[in-house]
Amino acid sequence: MMDQFELTGVSKELRAIAEKVFSGIRITNEEGIVLYEKGELGFLGLLADFVRRKINDKKTYFIKNIHLEPTNICIYNCRFCSYSKKEGQDGWMLSSDDIVEKVRQLINADIQEIHIVGGVHPDLDVYYYANILNSIKNILPKIHIKAFTAIELEYMIRKSNLTLEHGLQLLKQNGLDSIPGGGAEIFDPIIRQKICSKKPSGEVWLKVHEAAHLLGIPTNATILYGHIENFAHRIDHLEKLRQLQDRTGLFNAFIPLKFRNKNNEFSKIKEVSNIEDLRNYAISRIYLDNFKHIKAYWPMIGKLITQLSLSFGVDDIDGTIDDSTKIYSLAGAEDQSPTMTSSEMSELISQANYLPSERDSLYNLIN
Repeated sequence: MMDQFELTGVSKELRAIAEKVFSGIRITNEEGIVLYEKGELGFLGLLADFVRRKINDKKTYFIKNIHLEPTNICIYNCRFCSYSKKEGQDGWMLSSDDIVEKVRQLINADIQEIHIVGGVHPDLDVYYYANILNSIKNILPKIHIKAFTAIELEYMIRKSNLTLEHGLQLLKQNGLDSIPGGGAEIFDPIIRQKICSKKPSGEVWLKVHEAAHLLGIPTNATILYGHIENFAHRIDHLEKLRQLQDRTGLFNAFIPLKFRNKNNEFSKIKEVSNIEDLRNYAISRIYLDNFKHIKAYWPMIGKLITQLSLSFGVDDIDGTIDDSTKIYSLAGAEDQSPTMTSSEMSELISQANYLPSERDSLYNLIN
């Protein structure tokens, strides 16, 4: 297998890892760290693109979707966050009527998915959000609702004095179809204490997603990278996700999320380079051998790096979004008004010599 690839100038240690990847053998934690410490960009891209093509060939997925953000009022005060506000500060809070009216405006829209995330509001419980889901489904019965991070879910369910399983089942019965991956940040407890000390632990995040999987609710997974973590922390995070996916198989996609340093307590931390972004995508693709999809969230890294990422393991660039998310624009992301038409997404993919593939929320092809 190795003879098919040019690996001149590569160390014996890296060649051994490459041989495992080309042979479909899972790499270890230690080998993952070696890739971060010693793998050059071209080498990592070669391995990641091999894995990507083996799983998805040249298909690159996108979806017609829209984001709804009910509130940025949040009980937590994460140091990296540029989005959340406390009650009484200059934040926003959409009422349930506001949300229903926004959804009514979508009756004739050509979209597959409504994505709902926001702050963890102190007063809102699981019944409030279940009613919103039910109202959305009454208006758009066929729409896929991907809603609420594990951190939002943990609080709203606990506030309602329900078990995790009961709360998730209630939301599912009222229209919850899948769960996004936000709130994972970094699982390492020491780093988590330094960046989001009041937020539930990484173990809680994993517990929420496993409970969802056991109820047949698929989810996504994320990592927040490029702040005070090191490579070992990233690999530990990936390993915990890989283990959970081995048990349940219901993670749809993994989305690396880049730390952005505008308007938050970590503004003095220099953002990692675009080269590091591409390396991180590649290693994620190589390491997470049981995840079918690696997603680049284009409003976070911009359209150009998203296009480049397709050669570094990425097979999904998310959705049209329609200028409806503020989470990364407030933190200084490349695209301050994030919107792309489906034709623009297709062109971006085609220009990189990959195959545009419109999907639904569960990666079934459209048209």
